[in-house]
Amino acid sequence: MDIRVKIIQKKLGHRIRYLRKQKGWTQEQLAYESGLGPASMGAIERGEVSVRFANLLRLSQVLDITLSELLKGTDDPRSGIKGGS
Repeated sequence: MDIRVKIIQKKLGHRIRYLRKQKGWTQEQLAYESGLGPASMGAIERGEVSVRFANLLRLSQVLDITLSELLKGTDDPRSGIKGGS
């Protein structure tokens, strides 16, 4: 897999973890609310898997943000991995 894709996956995972923690939720709570399994949610947050578009939409709805807010800061693989925005 292209290294740029892996970097973006990691950044997205960090972003989702950051947003989840802002809500005060556990990984299990976010998994339940979004209809994903806890193991899948862990893999997403660790940046180990590509997230299907439908799951990105569900996560943004559950986190009560727009899809663009969810993806904010994840599109440039040259920038560093950050936990927040």
